[in-house]
Amino acid sequence: MVRLAAVSLVVKLLFPVLLLAACAARSEVRHIKTSDGVDLFVAVKGHGTPCLYLHGGPGSGSYWLEKFSGELLERNFQMIYLDQRGTSRSTSPATSDYSLDRMVRDFEEVRAALGIRQWLTLGHSFGGVLQVVYAQRHPGVVQGLLMINCGLNVRASAAEVLPHACSLLGPAPPKPCTDESAPLIERVSAVFRQLGDRDLFWKLGYASLDNKKLMDATFDDLPDWNKDLENHALSIEEYWKDYAQLTPSISAPVLFFYGQSDWMVGPTHYKLARFPHMLLWPSAVGHVPFLENPADLARAIASYRRRFRL
Repeated sequence: MVRLAAVSLVVKLLFPVLLLAACAARSEVRHIKTSDGVDLFVAVKGHGTPCLYLHGGPGSGSYWLEKFSGELLERNFQMIYLDQRGTSRSTSPATSDYSLDRMVRDFEEVRAALGIRQWLTLGHSFGGVLQVVYAQRHPGVVQGLLMINCGLNVRASAAEVLPHACSLLGPAPPKPCTDESAPLIERVSAVFRQLGDRDLFWKLGYASLDNKKLMDATFDDLPDWNKDLENHALSIEEYWKDYAQLTPSISAPVLFFYGQSDWMVGPTHYKLARFPHMLLWPSAVGHVPFLENPADLARAIASYRRRFRL
């Protein structure tokens, strides 16, 4: 009895320490130096199958996802929150190399630095392009893709979104809406600026202006936000190619979650996805289900894991 009491006392004294150690093992911030000298910010949190987050934007960073959906995601996966090169807390390449080849190499260098053999990827918006290219080039390390409101073809997405964006500006559309001789990116950028000037831009992706403000506030939480990727990416021609054509060749299981009122990617963009093993999940939400419909997102993730035993 004395021995049991002593053991019990030791357990009680050590339990808080062990608990803290376990939490620390599941929560780690790393700065991973790439082969071309970029310092990548990586936060590892949660437990379960490793899952690399590939953010959109381009240049939206990983902080807001961790803030809004960390609890949900970290219950299911060991999340790897990566700020891509030239974004937020990561530094910029001296050579301004933001090519797809270099991005994919970054993901592999992060995987190697963390000692991970295989992982899932979770992408949002523009991150869909990165997911598909990475999975197509490295099929042996990508166990599955969770694609949340993802684009597969930036040009097709812009073409679908532009008429709706113009309709929000009223019955007399501005010149960028009608001038088909101008490059598509210039037309979309001009219309988006006008929507922003009139406090209407939120209508493309959010249920309310307040939710858009909640999202915008997250970018103010971090000082010295790096915007280099945001400023470069969409001027790189390869990002405007059709990556939906790669989807039939990707055998990993895919959750393709799309918002039925998502006018940032386009509510019919899902029709371009032709993955052989895919759970297609329509949701009554705009562009940011992490903020506006987390319950349905949780159901989708649970269904995906059950179906594909991940």
